[in-house]
Order: sequence, then structure tokens, then C-alpha cells
Amino acid sequence: MDSHPPERRRSERLQLQIPVFLRGVDSAGTEFIELTKTLDISATGALVLSHRSLRPDQLLRLTIPVTTEQVSGLVPPETPPIQLRVMRSVPVGDTHLIGAQFLTPVRRAGRDANP
Repeated sequence: MDSHPPERRRSERLQLQIPVFLRGVDSAGTEFIELTKTLDISATGALVLSHRSLRPDQLLRLTIPVTTEQVSGLVPPETPPIQLRVMRSVPVGDTHLIGAQFLTPVRRAGRDANP
């Protein structure tokens, strides 16, 4: 007998730690930018570490830092911000696990927007 409930997510999660900048307004109303990392990520959301207490339904922006070294004119100098909504914030020690949903699912590179 399987004791795990069925997966409810719309897309597969990858346990992947990616450094990210998290930007928004914390629960005290203070604007912030924080260098942190994902613990897992999918096309529709991410689990991110934060030192801030964030509220459910709060809107944030996530960007992936890039090297300052210009590789070629084809590589953009920064990634466009990904907007996300906080679904849950769970305190763990001196940090918070932030479960967030992307407002627009992330698509694979080179994939046409219209299927």
C-alpha cells in the first residue's frame, strides 16, 4: 500500500539548487533584494530559501545572476525577471522555505509560444 498522496503539481519538480535574486516587499513593508537559491524548481514554480518572512499571495520577482564576462553578443547580460506568487512560507531555523508559483509558466528555450 502506497502511503504517499498522488502528486498534485502540474509539472515535474527538479531538485536543483540555482542561485537567484529574490526581489519584493517583505511582511514589514520594506523593499528588498536577496541573493539566495532554489531547492527545487519546475516550469510552474519553485521552492526558495529566504531570510525574510513572506506572506501567502505576495508577489515577488526572481532573476538568475549571470557572469559579468561577455561571452558573445548572443548571450543576454541578464535574465528577464520571473514574476511569482508566494503560496506558503514555512520557518525553518533562521530561514524560511518559500513555496512559490510562477505567474506565467517557464517555457523551454526555442519552443514556440503557440503549441
